[in-house]
Amino acid sequence: MRRTLFESFAHGPLTEPSPGAGEAELAELAQSVNRAARTTLGRSLSIRQVDAGSCNGCELEIHALSNAFYDIERFGLRFVASPRHADVLLVTGPVTKNMREALLRTYNAMPEPKWVVAAGTCAANGGLFAGSYAVAGGVKNVIPVDLHISGCPPRPVELLRGLLALLERP
Repeated sequence: MRRTLFESFAHGPLTEPSPGAGEAELAELAQSVNRAARTTLGRSLSIRQVDAGSCNGCELEIHALSNAFYDIERFGLRFVASPRHADVLLVTGPVTKNMREALLRTYNAMPEPKWVVAAGTCAANGGLFAGSYAVAGGVKNVIPVDLHISGCPPRPVELLRGLLALLERP
């Protein structure tokens, strides 16, 4: 134990550096998303996130949006527990055969207008899991997708940019 402690002092922390986006740039991006939501919907944006069978890499980045650094709720963006309160369905992972029906029911429970965002490579086409006996494919094989945010996993800033692009579409 002592050896491990001394090695940690010698090598320094093994954590990643803070995200590259500056505080001002991040604040402007989040405020742009909030303004676009208020213009399009007349209120703030509500997001329902569904893990359709992912490895949880995308979920870690999505949860980072709620941490102290990003804190998207301060800009009026919020995650909701019920699809009946959501404007955006944010889906991660390939759609497994066990989650196909649940994803379809969640989509059907959402009120209009509703948008579907497929976040990550797996949500687009199955990613690493494509061709597996347990995978139905990408999200577009089950429900219509309005926007795909690429990456494995997509970074929090890319998720915000994707939401902004979705809201600013004519």
